[in-house]
Amino acid sequence: MSAYELISFEPATNAELWRGQSGDVDAEVAIARESWANWASRPLAYRTEALRRFANVVRGRADAFADLIARETGKPLWEAHTEVETVIAKVDISIKAYAERTAQRRLDAPMGSRIALRHKPHGVLAVLGPYNFPAHLPNGHIVPALLAGNAVVFKPSEKTPAVGAFLVSCFHESGVPEGCVRLLLGGPDEGKALAAHEGIDGLLFTGSARTGIALNRAFASRPEKILALEMGGNNPIVVWESPDVHAAAVIIAQSAFMSAGQRCTAARRLIVDERVHDDLIDAVCALVGRMIVDAPHAKPAPFMGPVIDNESADLLSESFLELMMRGGRPIRHLERPRAGLPFLSPAMIDTTDMAERPDVELFGPILQVIRAKTFEDAIVEANNTRYGLSATLLSQNPALYDQFWANARAGIVNWNKPTSGASSAAPFGGIGWSGNHRPSAYYAADYCAYPVVSSEAEQARASIGVGLRDA
Repeated sequence: MSAYELISFEPATNAELWRGQSGDVDAEVAIARESWANWASRPLAYRTEALRRFANVVRGRADAFADLIARETGKPLWEAHTEVETVIAKVDISIKAYAERTAQRRLDAPMGSRIALRHKPHGVLAVLGPYNFPAHLPNGHIVPALLAGNAVVFKPSEKTPAVGAFLVSCFHESGVPEGCVRLLLGGPDEGKALAAHEGIDGLLFTGSARTGIALNRAFASRPEKILALEMGGNNPIVVWESPDVHAAAVIIAQSAFMSAGQRCTAARRLIVDERVHDDLIDAVCALVGRMIVDAPHAKPAPFMGPVIDNESADLLSESFLELMMRGGRPIRHLERPRAGLPFLSPAMIDTTDMAERPDVELFGPILQVIRAKTFEDAIVEANNTRYGLSATLLSQNPALYDQFWANARAGIVNWNKPTSGASSAAPFGGIGWSGNHRPSAYYAADYCAYPVVSSEAEQARASIGVGLRDA
């Protein structure tokens, strides 16, 4: 595969931001393969200290890092700063999680022996990162993988290579061996080649369900390789017996339109009691109408910026039009306020009367509204998806939340909180088309190391008491 030049453009201005050469998959995997054993042989305290230095390096470069994230993704500068903060916080969280999830244990056994439980790293892990959180999400794989003693080959999204390169430079500056964190630049072809490479021992993926399902099929015949998938969602937010209409509207708007709807946990479907539908929708529309959509560094600060590029904006526009053609009733149209740039206005569409609602993740600021007659109907509608990442109930009735929690099919089930904004101090993942039962965040330690059980005795003592002839 011959090298070529990657160019990254700022979504908000279309100005060139960065350019660099695509990488060599074989070379990067070979370097990681050669380097990981020495890293794994180091004491845990050594790896821990190196990652604490990484957190300090990021802290010292936080303003430049946030500025780069904002420019390359288009997200507001304030939001880019929160992403940098999560990168820093991930180190301490991962250290705590590793101690808890992979702790060494010893148990007494017969004849003066013992049972020991320890964990080993897999070896070389590939990480495929997304563009919506180009630092935080891959970092959530890389830090626990390194802590466990793995080497990493990281391929950032071709839409955010500059942030990926910056992140890797922070690891190298902190003293993590360069051979243990390798940057592979490139597009889909490089990603496919990395995923299929014989030299990796596993793949940690965050991205679309379409790609994740293809990876799941490819790895089905490779049980010796670990595969962790996080693939987004078609997430519901249900409103029932929630008298504070303004608070409900704020949570709905945050869930649906934060990050221009480019969060895997974003609310895609609002399911509401038809008896309070009008008041709630009016409150959401009033709030959405005040939202500032602008460039990352604009003053006053915007609530949301553009989506990642014009191709994504075009696809979202086509999807909104298709919902209308299938019977959806627009509440707020999806508009393109700036010609040639991927800015989109927050959009809402009532899809209650559609014969068939497409079960897809519309990765942008589009919220479908569905009216329900009963709470049981609302739960059925919430579960009417192959995905299963996040679900929220807005209600003042604890009994309804108990019912919702018990019946909602999702890995994250919230009460009177947004569907998005999951804590890194808890497991993060979903079921169905949202993941393969390998939750990340606090549980990332589970897929970065495997348990080894040893039956041990300081002296060899053995006898056979049954089934032998006399000597």
